[in-house]
Amino acid sequence: MTAHPAGLPCALGLDVGGTGARWMLLDAKGTVASGVATGFSGARLHTDAGRAEVRARLSRISQMVTEQAPGRRILGLVAGVTGVGSGSADMVAMLATMFAAPEAGVRVVSDVEIAYRAAFAPGEGYLVYSGTGSIAAFIDAQGVLHRAGGRGVALDDAGGGYWIAREALRRLWRREDERPGAWRESPLARRLFPIVGGDSSINAARFLMERDRGDIGMLAIDVAACAGSDTDPDADEIASAIMVDAGAELARLANAMLARYGLRPIVVAGRAAQLHRLIEVGMRSHIAVEAQLTFRHLESHRAAAAMALQIAALNSQPPSTENRT
Repeated sequence: MTAHPAGLPCALGLDVGGTGARWMLLDAKGTVASGVATGFSGARLHTDAGRAEVRARLSRISQMVTEQAPGRRILGLVAGVTGVGSGSADMVAMLATMFAAPEAGVRVVSDVEIAYRAAFAPGEGYLVYSGTGSIAAFIDAQGVLHRAGGRGVALDDAGGGYWIAREALRRLWRREDERPGAWRESPLARRLFPIVGGDSSINAARFLMERDRGDIGMLAIDVAACAGSDTDPDADEIASAIMVDAGAELARLANAMLARYGLRPIVVAGRAAQLHRLIEVGMRSHIAVEAQLTFRHLESHRAAAAMALQIAALNSQPPSTENRT
């Protein structure tokens, strides 16, 4: 990578989800460095153990930035963090400390806000995002963020990775109620039960209680793998149905936005949204009106870094002087 002069304004963008975090460092000439790390939820800041975990994750990202771009000074930092509201003072202070950035140059927003800005200009369309959780977002022409869903996995977040995982375990055990021992015939059960600790519902319940939401959400990858394809004789019927139902849940979020703010294009993004083609099938079949629907991979960390670069440029300017009489 071409070396960049250390004196240029430097800006960091962070996109932090429950399972993964992406970062990008920019200066006026372009990308300086970027990387991927373990994610976290801002909701973890409410406990001492959670704060320690968040610090450790941020410390690792800071180390990666330093290794790839030694000697750079970060003058602007924008972080989109799941589980934390915009302007979180705790998160701002922690980020400023971890990255040796001026607090005035640090901005914390929800992860869905930077994802929206990676997909649309304000007022253009609706974003439906499915990661560990699920949410729909619309930033209007005045810059106001409007949301549907995104209330957390304990309350809803249907169609997200956590929901897919929990729904798989729930449906497997409901079938056991009807036909004990049926799990032995299920590719989905045979894949999930060793991961959660065994073939007892106690193991499944303990897994859901003791693991963090990101770990649980990762099970969605296994559920999608069992859904197979149309011609796959080993496709699991429960896994396939969950994929379709996840799409229907994401369509519900889109329909809420369409009903509230009118017809606009819809972009669907997030790792969970692209786990399986049946999610798109389920979503398209449940959209209430004829709307343009596109599934995309978004570079939210790049959008955050671009916002941060504007802040860095302001912070790098010398203070103005005025003639005084």
